[in-house]
Amino acid sequence: MVSCLRSGPRPSCAICNHIRTTTVINIKNVSKWYGNFQVLSDCSTAIQKSEVVVVCGPSGSGKSTLIKTVNALEPFQKGEIVVDGISLSDPKTNLPKLRSRVGMVFQHFELFPHLSVTQNLTLAQMKVLGRGQDEALKRGLKMLDRVGLSAHKDKFPGQLSGGQQQRVAIARALSMDPIVMLFDEPTSALDPEMVGEVLDVMIKLANEGMTMMCVTHEMGFARKVSDRVIFMDAGKIIEDCKKEEFFGSPEARSPRAKDFLSKILQH
Repeated sequence: MVSCLRSGPRPSCAICNHIRTTTVINIKNVSKWYGNFQVLSDCSTAIQKSEVVVVCGPSGSGKSTLIKTVNALEPFQKGEIVVDGISLSDPKTNLPKLRSRVGMVFQHFELFPHLSVTQNLTLAQMKVLGRGQDEALKRGLKMLDRVGLSAHKDKFPGQLSGGQQQRVAIARALSMDPIVMLFDEPTSALDPEMVGEVLDVMIKLANEGMTMMCVTHEMGFARKVSDRVIFMDAGKIIEDCKKEEFFGSPEARSPRAKDFLSKILQH
């Protein structure tokens, strides 16, 4: 196993540079409207294998809409999105099959309340991937252990804290063997003391080399773990740069990003 993915200065790491030459997500000139209101305007970016990209910006800037277009939960009217070489706009694309390879963790946990943790972990594996119950159970419990919740496998979501439910949701997504993980403000619905346990799992995934695209207001996470930061405002990508440039050179950023940084960096 390659252990150097995030253990040092990545620009000088030949292994990491080689691994991250593969484009997993390519977003090109994507625009989207709700009726006459344009929510995304000519958005373009690319996510490389093992890269962690944080998408931030003010409320209503289009962050969540953009990330939901990546697995076709939100349709778009213009542009192109290619995931692992497969175009979302190609009518021949099997979108349910593609979504099974793109892990998605939402703001609200989206667990089935009437199913146990184990059943939540195995259902999609059996229905979508066609795995047998034993194989799905083995994989699900392995991912549950990965997020530190093996002792809760027989409980129901209502018996867990918000942080624990979100970690189960992450385990469920990982059970599908995704090529990329998308996080849509995964900590915003949590009590403050529960945020850390979810971020710890996300940091661990990043350290293991998982490709991740994260919409989040957690700038500490962005500064610690991300490779790049995308800043959005009014449906547009205003900044798309390395985290060192975004946080380290605020004076070089656009006026809107500079204003955003002046408010978050003083706290």
